[in-house]
Amino acid sequence: MSEEAPAAKATILIYSDDRHTRDQVKVALGRRVAADVPELSTVECATHQAAIKVLDEGGIDLVIADGEAVPLGGMGLCRQAKDEVANCPPFLLLVERVADAWLATWSRADAVVPYPIDPIRLPASVADVLRARLGEQARVS
Repeated sequence: MSEEAPAAKATILIYSDDRHTRDQVKVALGRRVAADVPELSTVECATHQAAIKVLDEGGIDLVIADGEAVPLGGMGLCRQAKDEVANCPPFLLLVERVADAWLATWSRADAVVPYPIDPIRLPASVADVLRARLGEQARVS
């Protein structure tokens, strides 16, 4: 007996000032990160102002934020969003140095993945965060 995948899409906001980084994330994720999570839809933002606007509009299931973005890195965006955005979605931070993990804790990130972008590790982490998010939304409904 085969298990059917959810029909709805999960919308992921990819925040980075670097187009190459955004492209790497999209390629690593593909259309679906796991059979038991929805197909992915992505929204890209190159500035923190655009990212906050998209978050304020709602409908985002996960944010993947570049910790190296300038002028506001993903950690700063995460901290700001967790403070200011109602029903803030989970954040997965991409960090350059493993030592930056403590900063991710300060920013209240839900997950951390180090650079370089790994096509196995990133989708696995995204699937874990989406499972938790979608399970939480199902319990609230």
